[in-house]
Formats: sequence, C-alpha cells, structure tokens
Amino acid sequence: MAEDAALPVAPHPDGFRGATFARMCRSDQEVDAVMARALGIGARLLKPAQKTSFGGYSGYFADPDGHAWEVAHNPGWPLGDDGLPQLP
Repeated sequence: MAEDAALPVAPHPDGFRGATFARMCRSDQEVDAVMARALGIGARLLKPAQKTSFGGYSGYFADPDGHAWEVAHNPGWPLGDDGLPQLP
C-alpha cells in the first residue's frame, strides 16, 4: 500500500502509517473532482489520479494530519444508491 500511495516506508509521522482511507467514486471524472476539492482545501498530493493495473482509476492525497486517502473508481464494483460498493 505504501508503494501504491507513493509514500516512503519510513517511521511515523512522514511515512506509511499502515492503512489508508478510501473514497469510492462512480466515475473517473468524479475521482478528479474529489481530488481537486481535497487539494483545494489543503490536502497534499501524494499520487495524481491515473489508470490502474486492474482497469480502474485512482489517486492519493494526504489530509492535513498526514493520513493517506485513496480516491478511486473501480468499474467492477458499482456503487449502490447508498454510495456503498455492490460486490459482484
């Protein structure tokens, strides 16, 4: 996960903390919008959104406390009306 989020595997607080938060999106465009909003209110870019090896699209930012967040669209996991992934 540290490598995927472009975080150094180093001691706290600057390195990978062992987990990431995730925000699932309905489209690549929504990923871009969420990333832009986060960066616009003070998040730090870790990895720009890009196509993934599994056919999705994701990027990472760190919140002001340094926690890593993944913003992702996974076309294999559609989201229900409640925003939760619907596993196949």
